[in-house]
Amino acid sequence: MQSTLSTNLDSVVSANSFADSLAGKAAFAVAATGLMALAAHISLPLPFSPVPLTLTPFAVLIIGMTLGPVTAFAAMVLYLAEGAMGLPVFTPQGPGGIAQLLGPTAGYLFSYPLAALAAGWLVRNLKLVSSPLVRGLAAGIIAIAIVFTCGAGWLATLLHLNLSAAWHLAVAPFLPGEIVKIAAAATLYSTMRRWQRS
Repeated sequence: MQSTLSTNLDSVVSANSFADSLAGKAAFAVAATGLMALAAHISLPLPFSPVPLTLTPFAVLIIGMTLGPVTAFAAMVLYLAEGAMGLPVFTPQGPGGIAQLLGPTAGYLFSYPLAALAAGWLVRNLKLVSSPLVRGLAAGIIAIAIVFTCGAGWLATLLHLNLSAAWHLAVAPFLPGEIVKIAAAATLYSTMRRWQRS
């Protein structure tokens, strides 16, 4: 019985040490870019907006909350670099490559490292809030606010839109979906925290 317990503890310690090592963090960052690519390809073009509806904000939240601020930030920068090199990681509705990083969705794309960093930092540092679910919700709201601010700001600049037009094209149509994504990401984060404690 004791040898079995010792073996189980050794495997947990070695798994945690891998996750905390540079190689482990690099592996998780690369895997995160795969999740981002998958989320980007689950997209729905909208006839009234140049910005498609995708699952990438949900992936950004999950990556930020689970990998932590530094690894999540690095993963998002790697994701943008992969897209800039022409790898098919961006939504298929766009031109891909560098052109996508200069088009209507560029503000959203460039917000992802900051949003992931914010989500990762907030779930770890909101010490006044003991509930992982509430920390996840707060982190999700702030991270998505960063995404919308950068995305709408860039779109308004690119298309010479006033504030109202930018709101209707780049923010308002996405709010209901983002509320669901924030709730789902926070719930998933909270569930994973409970599993880690048990």
